[in-house]
Amino acid sequence: MGKLKFTVVLLPLLALGFISLSPATAAAQDLKVLLIAEQDSSLDLEYMLAKEVGVMTEMLEEAGFEVMVATASGQPLAAETTTLDPAYKFSEVKIGEYAGLILPCMAVDHSGPIEPELAAILREAVELGTPVAAQFGGIYRLAQAGVLSGKQFSHIEEYAENPELKDAVYSGSHGIVKDGNVITSGVCPYAAREYDLPDGTTELTQTLIAEMKARA
Repeated sequence: MGKLKFTVVLLPLLALGFISLSPATAAAQDLKVLLIAEQDSSLDLEYMLAKEVGVMTEMLEEAGFEVMVATASGQPLAAETTTLDPAYKFSEVKIGEYAGLILPCMAVDHSGPIEPELAAILREAVELGTPVAAQFGGIYRLAQAGVLSGKQFSHIEEYAENPELKDAVYSGSHGIVKDGNVITSGVCPYAAREYDLPDGTTELTQTLIAEMKARA
C-alpha cells in the first residue's frame, strides 16, 4: 500500500494518524480507495502532504478503507521531513478494484497536459460509477480527462474561469458540490491559507466516504 512516512521531526503527528495502517490491519479491510498523487513540483509539498493527503488518508482509514497511492512513475515523493511512498504507477492501476478515487490538489502546477494513463483511470472510474472526489487543481484533471463536461463543480471563482472548465457548470466557490458520482471541492489547504477561505479537505473526504458506504 502507499504510505506517508514521517521522520522524528514530525513524531507528534504520528499520534494523529498521518500515516497508513500497518499491512496486517490494511489486509483486514474489505474496500480500497485510490489516491492519485501528482509528482510535479509542489508550492509546499510538506504542508500539502500533512494537511491534505495526510488528512484524507487518516479519515479514509478510520472509516475502514484501505488507501492505495498511485503516481505516474511509482517513485516516492519526498518533502523535507515527509515521504509519500506510492503502491502503484498509473499504468498498473485496475480501477474496478476500488470503491472510490480521490484526487488531491497537492499545490502542484496542473496547467500541463494530463498523463494519458491518468486520463484513462478517471474516465473509466466515472463510466463505472465509482465515486470520484477532486480538490482545487485536481478538478482541472477531471476536465482534461473529459469527465466534467456538463457537470456542476465548486472552485474559487477566479480559477473557475480557466478555459479548461468551460464545458462544466460553475456552482460557487465554497462547500462541496456533488454531481452524479463526481464530487468537487474548490479550496485545498494551500488555497485556504493563501486566500483565507475554509479548507474543504475534511468535508470532501467525508462526502466521499458517505458516498462509498452508500454504494457498498
